[in-house]
Amino acid sequence: MQNKLKYIVLVILTFNVTITIAQEREKDTIDTDVVNVVKPYTPTISDAFKIKETPSLNDSVTAKKKEIKYNIFSIPVASTFTPAKGKAANVDKEKPVKLFDNYASLGVGTYTTILGEVYLNHALNSTERVGGYFSHHSSAGEIDGVNFDNNFSETGLNAHYSQKLNDYSWKVEGGFQLQTFNWYGVPDQSIPTFDVDHSFYAANFGGQINFEDAIINKGSVLYRRFGDNQDSGENRFVLKSEFDVPINDELINTEVTIDYLGGSFDRAYFNTDELNYSNINFGLAPSYQMKQDDLTVSLGVNLVYLNDTEASDGKFFIYPNVTASYRLVDELLIAYGGIEGGLIQNSYFDFAQENPFVSPTLFIVPTDQAYNVSLGLKGKLSNSVSYDISGHYLADNNRALFKSNPDAGLDRQAYQYGNSFGITYDDVTTFSVAGALNIDVNRNFKLGLKAEYFAYDTDNEAEPWNLPDIKASAFLDYQINRHWFAGANLFFIGERKDEFITGVGTLTLPIAETITLDSYFDVNAHLGYRINDQLSAFAKANNIANQDYNRWLNYPVQGIQFLAGATYQFDF
Repeated sequence: MQNKLKYIVLVILTFNVTITIAQEREKDTIDTDVVNVVKPYTPTISDAFKIKETPSLNDSVTAKKKEIKYNIFSIPVASTFTPAKGKAANVDKEKPVKLFDNYASLGVGTYTTILGEVYLNHALNSTERVGGYFSHHSSAGEIDGVNFDNNFSETGLNAHYSQKLNDYSWKVEGGFQLQTFNWYGVPDQSIPTFDVDHSFYAANFGGQINFEDAIINKGSVLYRRFGDNQDSGENRFVLKSEFDVPINDELINTEVTIDYLGGSFDRAYFNTDELNYSNINFGLAPSYQMKQDDLTVSLGVNLVYLNDTEASDGKFFIYPNVTASYRLVDELLIAYGGIEGGLIQNSYFDFAQENPFVSPTLFIVPTDQAYNVSLGLKGKLSNSVSYDISGHYLADNNRALFKSNPDAGLDRQAYQYGNSFGITYDDVTTFSVAGALNIDVNRNFKLGLKAEYFAYDTDNEAEPWNLPDIKASAFLDYQINRHWFAGANLFFIGERKDEFITGVGTLTLPIAETITLDSYFDVNAHLGYRINDQLSAFAKANNIANQDYNRWLNYPVQGIQFLAGATYQFDF
């Protein structure tokens, strides 16, 4: 008990001393201001807490879920519905177009026009085929204002045989052509008429062969005999071969050409001396093609030796043969260009096909095309629209120009009344700019546009005779529906110049007059109806604008023309 009293007394004394000290601190000189320390709050991970996904509930009411029981009472219902089985939907498909190997076409029209064609192609077996082609186009002429006969007729026949084997394929063909025209372009149509008939004939035979995986790639041969009813005659023989020469693991593509031309005319224009011409060309054209990414370059040279056997003279020519193309933007934009040249073999046959009113008194020599520089852009504007823009600069030595023959005066032949054309040669440089646009929306609609501008510079002649300054053309093909189809074409030819000489063979000096031929355009259209897979009918209209233009000096053409006919397709 005494010990407990000691502890109680000690505690009381200690408490009193503490109070006394605390009371004495109030007299201390240190201020009792409150100092607040402020700093940005920087949270830590320990300050965060997570909400438990499944909180624990202490509520005795929700501690146990109440069990719920479900009962379904099925009651049968009478039904007469029977579901049908599913079927695939039917898609309407057009009947595939039947293609035939042969056809025959015949049409008749105004001016007593007859147009006929027959094309035959038959497979003898899996490797052999035979075929042929026959065509005829004639008209009575009947051109307004022309008193001389102006009818024409063109008939052609061709036959071929081909065989295709594993390592090579070959083909032989032959044909015959007969053409009849008239020198009806007499300047004075009031003079008494006379026979102005002029007819041509041509017979040809040739063949070609192609090899697979061989040094020799291909070869061809052609022989043609051409003549007329004025005792003119011409022979042409052309042999070509193409092969690859391996050099240091690279292939040099080489083309070899032998071109022979020989012929004669019964007389010259101003005298009765016979005209003969004959030459043979030997050509060698090696080239190497290099491809790297979007760039393709072909480097080559064209070597030609000309032997003029009639004049016993020979010349050697070297021509550039370099082309290149670069894909700037895939198929959208492709740049291309090149510089090429060659010796052009002129012939009576080629002149007569371009201008059937030439006289059988021509002086024929080849044209030396020193170079042809080209530069252009081509590509696609869309999947259905393509374009091509190009420029050319050509230098032709001895370029052939058609020029009107003068009136020969007394004792004249049928072509010496100023109604025929001769050939004059001159060194001509040509600059041209061309553009083409092709629209192929689908197989049912096609549209094409093309135009080209020319600028000429002659050396000796006053004008580039009968060369137009502008050429333009357009065509349209439209498959309207399964049965109906239509099409049209338009071409435009700019101004040309020719020279007409009068007073030859008289006591006065000849007078030369430069005549400008007006530009012209010609619009043609056709409409057809397919009766069935084999038979169809068509109608054509030519020179719809009824343009009374002159293609050559003093040679007007027929006015508007109509023609109707039918085409039949078949198989053997």
